[in-house]
Amino acid sequence: MALDRRAELGEFLRSRRARLRPEELGLPEYGSRRRVPGLRREELAQLAGVSVDHYVRLEQGRTLHFSEAVLDAVARALRLDDVERAHLHRLARPWNDSDHAQTAPPLQRVRPGLQRLLDASADVPAYVVGRNTDVLAWNHLAAALITDFGALPPEQRNLARLVFLDEGMRDLYADWPAKAADVAAYLRLDAGRHPADTRTSALVDELSAASPEFRELWAEHRLKDKTHGRYVYLHPVVGRLDLGFETLRLPDDPDQALIAHTTEEGSPSQTALRLLSAWTRRAHAAP
Repeated sequence: MALDRRAELGEFLRSRRARLRPEELGLPEYGSRRRVPGLRREELAQLAGVSVDHYVRLEQGRTLHFSEAVLDAVARALRLDDVERAHLHRLARPWNDSDHAQTAPPLQRVRPGLQRLLDASADVPAYVVGRNTDVLAWNHLAAALITDFGALPPEQRNLARLVFLDEGMRDLYADWPAKAADVAAYLRLDAGRHPADTRTSALVDELSAASPEFRELWAEHRLKDKTHGRYVYLHPVVGRLDLGFETLRLPDDPDQALIAHTTEEGSPSQTALRLLSAWTRRAHAAP
């Protein structure tokens, strides 16, 4: 079944209230001892400049007809960043027919020209990620760095499934908890963009049943878009690789992102990546 957007909205707002402290915002302590962390609804409504009933209706999803000004005021009071603010607006927009229809959109395809670009970038680990963190295309060096995507059944070529369910991923990433948190946050953001996609809810259900770490991270409602950053890999062939990454969105399909890894000039990681590239070339040149 599709994700319940009203429930998602309420859980998201409660999670963001929980991380704020009255004393940090200059609010007086009043009333009885707090039973839960963070701001009360009344305090949040006061900061946002809206009535308590108005905010409660928003958090409970009793109606999805709130003005952009109200949503922006709530976002400011909750100190949301740009990604979180956009997520709030998506969850709180009025219903339309597509919100009620549980759908499995057509499978995404990578254009042949994009695959040729990946293949031509033989010295740069690069791959394309689509909806639900599905890996849609890759080059040989990305497969050598992360995993042999081509040897996996298509339904298993998924970053979230690999990171949380493949034990080898825990050894590959020097900071696996940080990688896991990022992937869960990417998936949460994608789920908010496409709440009617039944494949999203099926993946979330699978990971929640199989991984305690995923369940804990999913409940935090963290959001993160894939833009740029770095990960340290502990590769079984060439050892430690400190790699940056850059993300390029396809203009005609923003649900596809090309991720390319880079190294600093003259660094040990550049040497290790060149060794991995040479090893990959030899492996694919062998009969």
